[in-house]
Order: sequence, then structure tokens, then C-alpha cells
Amino acid sequence: MKEINIKNDSGLLALAIRLVVGWTYFSAFWRRTILATKLDPDLPGYIGEKFNHFLPNALGIKPIIQYLVENPDILWINMVAFTIIEGIVGLFIIFGLFTRLMSIGVFGLAMGILLGSGWIGTTCLDEWQIGVLGIATGFVLFLTGSGKYSLDNYFVNHNYSFTKKKWFAWLGSGTIPIKERIFPKVVLIGSLLILGITLMTNQVFHGGLWGTLHNKSVKPKLEITEGKIENSTLSFDVFRTEGVDVYGSWVIAIELIDNNHNTVLQYTQEDLAQLKKENFDNYYIAKIKPGEHSLIVPLGAKARISLNHTVLSNMANGIYTLKITDISGAFWTHLIEK
Repeated sequence: MKEINIKNDSGLLALAIRLVVGWTYFSAFWRRTILATKLDPDLPGYIGEKFNHFLPNALGIKPIIQYLVENPDILWINMVAFTIIEGIVGLFIIFGLFTRLMSIGVFGLAMGILLGSGWIGTTCLDEWQIGVLGIATGFVLFLTGSGKYSLDNYFVNHNYSFTKKKWFAWLGSGTIPIKERIFPKVVLIGSLLILGITLMTNQVFHGGLWGTLHNKSVKPKLEITEGKIENSTLSFDVFRTEGVDVYGSWVIAIELIDNNHNTVLQYTQEDLAQLKKENFDNYYIAKIKPGEHSLIVPLGAKARISLNHTVLSNMANGIYTLKITDISGAFWTHLIEK
């Protein structure tokens, strides 16, 4: 009889899931605090810049992300808190301590990953897969709790008083207090809702169900707005909304073209590399800035760029085309009226 009980211990059967999911979240804390310094805003690799990458195509939580990346101090506090929560959730899941409560944490963290960055992934829709699988495993771990090899089980076997409280069955492990006749319906409804979230986000982010399959992480895309020519200054906003998140778009030319297709003003990649800090008014934590050989535009970065040149003050009134060219050959245009 004892062997049969062990074989039917659903928490025990989910041990591999618990250990791997737990390490997945704890490792985020481990990487950012022990293996590298990713919580220092002044160092390369700051996690806040990665968070900024989520902004352009986040689903439902874009206003929250935008508020945070516009307020660096508040962003840092949230990145630290987020990292600590990931560490606690991951460690508690690994050891099977308050497993059901921590599974809610897994579900919530995974949902944040899915909505924020589910559109990112150059080859295998990486962030979307992490998000939907995290939501599914969080739900499974809530249903199963922890089994034989867990601290929850240790406390139960040693008759700790709090394990006899009703709340422990909801937040720890053991037989979940749902009536047997409705338990299958809870599992079915929860599973179908998670499947619905999976299919919906797959379609929204990638066109994975119908229409044209797309991946917004493959090619850079710049949005140009608010173009103005005043006196001897050309100013405009640039926002990079698509492309690979691990490196920037390299802008090698900015041109102003008249109605006769003549280039009246041109900044080459050498000119762009020599621009000063004063030429950029960055909106977010990810910053557009001159590189060694070109202008670097990270994913999610948005800035107002101002270029001063004497030729601008002598130009005739009319419609001009602002053209920005990436090193890949891709280019984007914006009409400006003087």
C-alpha cells in the first residue's frame, strides 16, 4: 500500500519540473548578483536596458514598462525587487517550500515575461516559449504541490502545527481542498484558459495561427516622427521598435532630400560617429549614441536628435524627405515641411 501511495504522489511525479523551473528562476538571481553585476545602472549589461528592449511591442503592460524606463530610479528599485522575488520563488520551488504559493509566483513571473517580451526571439520564439511554458508549469505545480522530496512533506511528516491549518493545503502541499467532483473541471478549465493564452499570444506576436508568419526580432525597424527644420537646426524623434535585442541598429547615413531628389544635407557614418552628447535627448534608459564607426540605436531606444548645419538656414521653403540608412542597407524616410 505504501508503494502505491508513492507511485500516486503527483507532487513526486512533478519533481523534475519543480527542480528545473526552480533553477530557471533562481538562476536569474544568481547571474545578476553572483556571476555578473547586472544591477548596476552604470555598467554594461544592466538589466534595466534589457527591460527597455521589451517596450516597443509589449502586450497590455506597455504603459507600465514605459513609466519605469522613463524613471531610472524607480526602474532600479523594481529591477532589484524583481530579482529578489525570482531568487526566492526559484529557491523555494527547488526545496518544495510553500510550493503552491511559489507556483503562483512562477505563474505571475511567466505571465510578465510573456506579455513583456513574448515577441522577442531571433530563431525559436525564445521569450514566448519561456513565458507560455512557465505559465503551464506554474499551474501544474499549483495542482500537484510538492511530494516526497520536499520541505513541505518534511513538515507534514513531523506534524508541525501550521501544516494542520487549512491555509497550508492552499499555500503549501498535500491534498488540495477542492471537491473531487469539481476538481477535473478546475483542471480542464484552467488548462483550456492557458491554451487560449498560448494561442492568442502566438497569433498576436508572431502570426502563428493564420495570416503571414512574422518575427519582429530579425530586422531592425526605426520609426521617425516629429521632424522639424527651424533656422539652422534639423530635429526629429527616432524610436527603434524591432530587430535583434542583443545589439543595436548601426545607422551609417542621415540625409535630407528635396523634391528634385537632390541631397541638400548629408551626415556620413564618420560624421555620425563624431556627434556629441548634446545632439541627443534620450527618453529612456536604453540610449541612442555615437559609436566608433556609426550611430548606435539599441532596441527600445528613443531619442530626439538635433543636427545643426548652416545649409539649413539657407534652404527654400518646401517639403523635404529625411532618410536614415542602416548598415544592412535598410532605410526609413519621413517627410518634413519647412
